Amino acid sequence: MIMSDNNELKDFPLDKQNFIFIGLGLAIVIIGFFLMSGGGGEEPSSFSEGAFSARRMYAAPLTILAGYGLVMWGIIKK
Repeated sequence: MIMSDNNELKDFPLDKQNFIFIGLGLAIVIIGFFLMSGGGGEEPSSFSEGAFSARRMYAAPLTILAGYGLVMWGIIKK
């Protein structure tokens, strides 16, 4: 960061819009991890079908990838 004579930041690589994209992406990633949680059985030795639901196998990973993509877009957008 370089301060000019009138105390404005020059050449700062990220704008307010970039931080908004990064924040939204991180929120979507967190939502994806919440979607993936749960589904375990009562006993560790027993099988639970809930671990293989469509929400945990498809929706949650796609949500997490979308969130990571939004974070990357927020970083590289100029």
